[in-house]
Amino acid sequence: MQSQEKESLDIYIRQISKIPLISVQDEIDLAKRISKGDEKAREIMITANLRLVVKIAQEYSNIGLALLDLINEGNIGLMKAVERFDPSKGGKLSTYASWWIKQSIKRALANQSKTIRLPVHMVDRVTQMRRISSELAEKLGRDATDEELASEMNLPVARVTHLKSVSKKPASLDSPIGEEDGSTLGEIVADEKATDPLESLQSKSVVGDVNRVLNELDPREADIIRLRFGLEGRDPLTLEEVGEKIGVTRERVRQLQEQALRQLRKNMAKMERQRTAEEIKEEARIKERAKFLQGILEEAHANQ
Repeated sequence: MQSQEKESLDIYIRQISKIPLISVQDEIDLAKRISKGDEKAREIMITANLRLVVKIAQEYSNIGLALLDLINEGNIGLMKAVERFDPSKGGKLSTYASWWIKQSIKRALANQSKTIRLPVHMVDRVTQMRRISSELAEKLGRDATDEELASEMNLPVARVTHLKSVSKKPASLDSPIGEEDGSTLGEIVADEKATDPLESLQSKSVVGDVNRVLNELDPREADIIRLRFGLEGRDPLTLEEVGEKIGVTRERVRQLQEQALRQLRKNMAKMERQRTAEEIKEEARIKERAKFLQGILEEAHANQ
């Protein structure tokens, strides 16, 4: 971590450490006020849990985004959790919010600017690998080898090596895919100027939406998209691997993929037009309340 970033982070942590924590009863009372539109209650609930975001963000550091950026993304997830938290269903806000914070951070890592998006499950794998690597290092008194990591994770050694390379830096659009001659990651993007439909799907964060849009495709095209982009918890496959699975040539897979991506964009545009007025208002409210959190970060930079 660069000294400038570390100083900003230290200032931010000092600022949020001064914010008093709240009790479970406080959460219940604040949630009732929030449900009635009380903005002050919402701000109290959010700021009291900013330390939780920092703790979770640290688990995903050094994968591709600066820790401050991860914290900022996690704060967005926290705000969504506060919006939806219902204490009558049982459980504490911290437990409920942790899921939203992690999802927000993982999607930010999976959608790094100017790079091909990593599947969210790949981010999970990298995080798991780093945790196990740390545990083995403590147990063995040295860094674990790729072979030892592979054995612990039940993965091929080559897969662990790949996860290590992914965790060091974002994948470039010019990086080769597997062992395919002349093929690059950029080849899976049909139009770099257009919004990738899969990015829009991921931002929905709802499996039902994903299936709904994919089910509107030709079944074979839908399968190709699932296989190529590693949806539904699968590992992404190369053009050649997909071709072997469905019994067509690599070039035919490429053609069907481009055709499917064009249709996906149309389907996503249709879905966006069907969003309810309430969903649009909710997004606007979240963006508005993000301003005061961004202000904390900006103040941290200004006070260096």
